[in-house]
Amino acid sequence: MHKKNGSLLQIATWLDKHGYKLLANRSGLKFTDMPAGTYSFRLNVPVKAGGQSNMTVNIPVDAVVMHKTAKKGDLPLLIEAKSAGDYVNTNKRRKEEAQKMSQLRATYGNKVQFILFLCGYFDSGYLGYEAAEGIDWVWEHRIDDLAGFCK
Repeated sequence: MHKKNGSLLQIATWLDKHGYKLLANRSGLKFTDMPAGTYSFRLNVPVKAGGQSNMTVNIPVDAVVMHKTAKKGDLPLLIEAKSAGDYVNTNKRRKEEAQKMSQLRATYGNKVQFILFLCGYFDSGYLGYEAAEGIDWVWEHRIDDLAGFCK
């Protein structure tokens, strides 16, 4: 049984059903070195801190999925689970995802795949903001849309 919040449990159940395997032991594992067809939760992903600094910082990512067809050097799919009970909270947090995407692109280039798994209320303003940043999403009630991202 997966010990995760509801959104991550849904993702785990879907991935398990589609032949992905949970990485039980991630000690010292870099997200880029995950075996093909595996996934993990709450991994830290190192990114450039920004500006003129050569420093890196870790950003937490809710779910990391290495594609079944991945080859050495391929980047995994990064999923951020978002849940909102009303529209007000989503607009306060929408810049967080955009900042993560910006840091990920600055560090790993345009090949990075970062999507949102949305549960609850997200209005067109929020969705438009994320889309403008190049961030796609999968709705909780349409979880099978993950198939388009998990190859």
